[in-house]
Amino acid sequence: MATGFIYKDQFLGHDTGPGHPERPDRLRAVAKRLRDDHLWEQLLHVPHEAAVSETIARVHDRHYMDRVAAACRDDVPFMDVADSVICPRSHDIARIAVGGAVASVDAVMESQVRNAFCAVRPPGHHAEHDRSMGFCLFNNIAIAAQHLIDRHAIDRVAIVDMDVHHGNGTQHTFEERDDVLFISLHEHPSYLYPGTGFASEVGHGAGEGLTVNLPMKPYSGDDEYHRAFDTQVIPKLDAFKPDFLLVSAGFDAAETDPLGHLNVTTTGFRWMANQLISSADRCCNGRLVCTLEGGYDLQALSAGVATFIDALLMDT
Repeated sequence: MATGFIYKDQFLGHDTGPGHPERPDRLRAVAKRLRDDHLWEQLLHVPHEAAVSETIARVHDRHYMDRVAAACRDDVPFMDVADSVICPRSHDIARIAVGGAVASVDAVMESQVRNAFCAVRPPGHHAEHDRSMGFCLFNNIAIAAQHLIDRHAIDRVAIVDMDVHHGNGTQHTFEERDDVLFISLHEHPSYLYPGTGFASEVGHGAGEGLTVNLPMKPYSGDDEYHRAFDTQVIPKLDAFKPDFLLVSAGFDAAETDPLGHLNVTTTGFRWMANQLISSADRCCNGRLVCTLEGGYDLQALSAGVATFIDALLMDT
């Protein structure tokens, strides 16, 4: 089977203005690198459309959804917080991003592809149930997880978030539930936005122990990530035995990224990709979908995405 790929030129129309780190050039750099490396033509480009309201409402408050639509329609400059810059097209484009994430998990479940990578924007993992945060409008990966549970009767979904920033929105969506394991590797919240994701945050009620935060001190790199995977990530995944593995694939832990202070190399990202693929092969017949989150140094971002996709292709 093939590796699925989600991308549309429409994603470039989410205009965040000059100087904003989450800019259209991010996806332009990714697309160019994939073409230059002759990976683009090896991917199965999965058709997708904007997600319907009912799909988004599985995770987000409908009043919030209406606020996003109204803010974009009225040409409001940002949504809830100043760094979540929007333009008149942002609402529609964010719905297409959600639609891509949902289409990719459908394609895996229907055996059209073995695995998939979603090169979408805006990113999603900071988006809370009823508010925008950190460049994010709708939580693409949380909605995909909920879609797997509701539409495909999946019993257990695991989400590994490797963005340099803690995935607060994803954690808060699932932290009281026993059907989703959330593992986040990120820079320590004492040093970096959004200030959540301490190791002591382990979930509540039925979800206690199924939130796993692995904060990294500044300047941590490949060795620290290897240790975290060997001692925490892989054992937790093996014990949980998910039916589907989702990855919030952020590449801002790269050593050259302007927003973080970690030192992961492209080789390190490739090693993590291989570990996650091997875990999916053991636990859930290889069912794995990665959704792009952060990554703001264009060279490091494009190299990281390319090496992840190459690893996915090697598993098909």
